[in-house]
Amino acid sequence: MALHNASFARGLRLRRLFRHGDGRLLVVPLDHSVTDGPLRGGHLNSLLGELAGTGIDAVVLHKGSLRHVDHGWFGDMSLIVHLSVSTRHAPDPDAKYLVAHVEEALRLGADAVSVHVNLGSLQEARQIGDMAAVAEECERWNVPLLAMVYARGPQISNSRAPELLAHAATLAADLGADVVKTDYAGTPELMADVVRACPIPVIVAGGPRAADTETVLAYVSDALRGGAAGVAMGRNIFQADQPGWMASTVARVVHESRHVPDRYDIDDRLALTS
Repeated sequence: MALHNASFARGLRLRRLFRHGDGRLLVVPLDHSVTDGPLRGGHLNSLLGELAGTGIDAVVLHKGSLRHVDHGWFGDMSLIVHLSVSTRHAPDPDAKYLVAHVEEALRLGADAVSVHVNLGSLQEARQIGDMAAVAEECERWNVPLLAMVYARGPQISNSRAPELLAHAATLAADLGADVVKTDYAGTPELMADVVRACPIPVIVAGGPRAADTETVLAYVSDALRGGAAGVAMGRNIFQADQPGWMASTVARVVHESRHVPDRYDIDDRLALTS
């Protein structure tokens, strides 16, 4: 990943985020509590203790959560503060609203910030405008921006259609994001088309809870074969029986090619990023 055009401060924060130096990311979003309610009975600090030191690159948290966690967990993983929310109880759960700003996230110790946009939402205009405003703040404060962009709304019939995912990814790039998170296209070949269309790193959402570890690892491997820069995996890690073990296992797949299951043939077109 080319960082030489970034300012020193932004480049430094990007290097902290991509701490393994391989251009890949494993992000664990822990922002679900605003949308769905408490994680694991509300024991966020103990969960972070299990995730620290496992090889993950970053976690995503809301600003208020930082009052209740130990800063010592962040010695070897980055903090991404999430700026936009909605709850599943809202009349339009796809409508996201800003609840924090970049300067505030910096005061709280963030290495990066994230925003969520749903293409096709009835409130799409507001969300795109919010992302553009956050991107401008990020430019001012030299803070990396992770844009979480999905195709979700009453006019969307197939949220994983490659052309929609490519649109979501390029929208994030066009408005100034440094990394974009979107859905997986379903196959490595289709994901490769999405990645090729986007000039910034694309990471895929972890998806719903899988039946077993093998399914999770196969999913991650397929995404990497499709050229994804990594995954943002929440439920399949924090809802696992042993979140720390699951995080370290996924981290090895993301950051160490030799841990890709043998049943995959990696050809030149779908080679793992290095």
